[in-house]
Amino acid sequence: MKKIRLFTPGPCSVPEEVLLEMARPFEHHRTDWFKGYMKHATEQLQVVMQTKNDVLIITGSGTAAGEAAIVGCNPPGSKLLTIEGGKFGQRWGEIAEQFGIDVHRHEIEWGTAIDPAWIENYLQQDPAITAVMLTHSETSTGTLCDLETIGRIVRKAGKLLLVDAITSAGALPLKPDDWGVDVVITGAQKSLMLPPGLGFVSVSARAWDIIENNRAQPAYYLNLSKARASGAKHDTPFTPAHLMVRGLCKALDMLVEEGMENVWKRVASMAAATRTAGAAIGLEVFSKRPSDSVTAFSCPPGIKVSDIRAQLKERFGIQSAGGQDHLKGKIFRIGHMGYMDTMDSLVAIGALEQVLYKLGHKFELGAGLTAAQKVFAERS
Repeated sequence: MKKIRLFTPGPCSVPEEVLLEMARPFEHHRTDWFKGYMKHATEQLQVVMQTKNDVLIITGSGTAAGEAAIVGCNPPGSKLLTIEGGKFGQRWGEIAEQFGIDVHRHEIEWGTAIDPAWIENYLQQDPAITAVMLTHSETSTGTLCDLETIGRIVRKAGKLLLVDAITSAGALPLKPDDWGVDVVITGAQKSLMLPPGLGFVSVSARAWDIIENNRAQPAYYLNLSKARASGAKHDTPFTPAHLMVRGLCKALDMLVEEGMENVWKRVASMAAATRTAGAAIGLEVFSKRPSDSVTAFSCPPGIKVSDIRAQLKERFGIQSAGGQDHLKGKIFRIGHMGYMDTMDSLVAIGALEQVLYKLGHKFELGAGLTAAQKVFAERS
């Protein structure tokens, strides 16, 4: 028997309490029973996402939430700047093009973070830009941008800032109200400790002014105005994934009870220990500005990523992730999100050592675990 251990950067491990909550008998969704869950979930989402802005719950993935935000915040005559340093950053530019939005897609080297000064200079050079969209934690490369500085720059320029926080909200420090972020999107299956199926959007008053006046937005199901009108009554405009909302309440309660500062510290410790362990056994972190929510390691010479991942899964039940597009076969990724603690990280590090040792990678067996335990001991 092998226990399934999810170390993928989504979907992530889900607490047993959440799964059990979702398995309980349920009522119809157009009832006070469901509206009570919606009210509680919305209030707790504001705590977890560190915002006083409206937070909407959408039946769909984080991509659905992102599409809704892009369509709503970019009416005819607007111009969007997207920053694309990985697979998910590219997605937002692709969506904008799909809907005929005037978009400048700025590509940067995968594994690097955008220089905030570049954004500042570009907004000065092209005053027609009305909104900027970027990914806070680029999952495909394990890279984090300096969102706090970028937020202040974009706000000073008078533009909207839309942020993909799908692998940062609930895992990394994120303060959209203080940093000048207008729209934050995230999804259920990452740090919020749920199966896939829900997307979330927080929207500032500045963004609502644009959305509510955007009568031409080509969206019916993913229409933020409709979601807002129903949300004001703790309801949804269309059939919700109401058992997911029920599980969401339980998961959010767990995060709020732990305290977001403590959650951020826990995730940071697991990431630091994993990176330190990797260095101790001769692994190189791929990103030049690593994110704490997921670590991407470059594959050692002479070893295949597919062999590492296969042995982790077959021998230890550990599911990891590989690279995407041109990084396929070059990196492998280990997530630090979801229902996970320091002991889980030690299990993953120990298993990775055994796999690499058997595949012929040269290092002192146990060096990674020793280095990781030192990190945890010093941070506890």
